[in-house]
Amino acid sequence: MPKQALGPSRQAHKLAQRNEPVFDLRGELYRSLGVDLTSLPGIQASTAQTLVSELGTDLSRWQSEKHFASWLGLCPGVKITGGKAFKSRTRRVVNRAATALRLAAQAVGRSKTALGAFYRRLKSRLGAPKANTATAHKLARMVYRLLKFGQAYVERGDQAYEQHFKNRLLRNLQKQASHLGYHLVPQPVT
Repeated sequence: MPKQALGPSRQAHKLAQRNEPVFDLRGELYRSLGVDLTSLPGIQASTAQTLVSELGTDLSRWQSEKHFASWLGLCPGVKITGGKAFKSRTRRVVNRAATALRLAAQAVGRSKTALGAFYRRLKSRLGAPKANTATAHKLARMVYRLLKFGQAYVERGDQAYEQHFKNRLLRNLQKQASHLGYHLVPQPVT
C-alpha cells in the first residue's frame, strides 16, 4: 500500500518553541513509521519522537493493548485478599513514554475533542490525577492501535461525545426503572 501524503498539521497557529527541531520532525516520523502519530489529540511531534525512541516501531513484544498499557503503568493494580479488593492504584513506574502520555493527556483536557470531554468529565468527578491517568491510558491504547495495526483515529468532537454520554445515561435509567417496575415518559422541554 503506497503511503499517502502527510496533511497539514492541526497546530497551524502554534508559535515556535524553544526546543523545536529545525527540520520537519513530523514528516520524518511519518516517513519512518508509515503512520501519523500527531493525528492523535494532544500528541505533538516531540511527544511522538519520545514515544518512538522509548517504544521503538515494533510493538509485537506486547500481546495486546492491555499488556502495553499495563507495562506503561497506566492501569490500576488491584490488590485482592479474601475475595475483596482492598487497594487499587496504578503502579509507580519510571518510564519516559508514560510521562509523555500523561503530559499529552493534560494538554488534551483543554481541547474541543471527544478525548478532551472525557478528561473534563472524569476530572470533575474523580479529580485531576485520576482523570490524567485514565486519559493517558486511552491515549496509550490509541498509540498501540496506530503503530501496530495502522488503525487511524477518527475525531468525533466533544458534542458527539456528550450526546453519546447522555444517551448512555438515558438507557441506564430506563433499564433501572424497568427493573423497579416503572416506565419513564419523556417530558417536553419548556
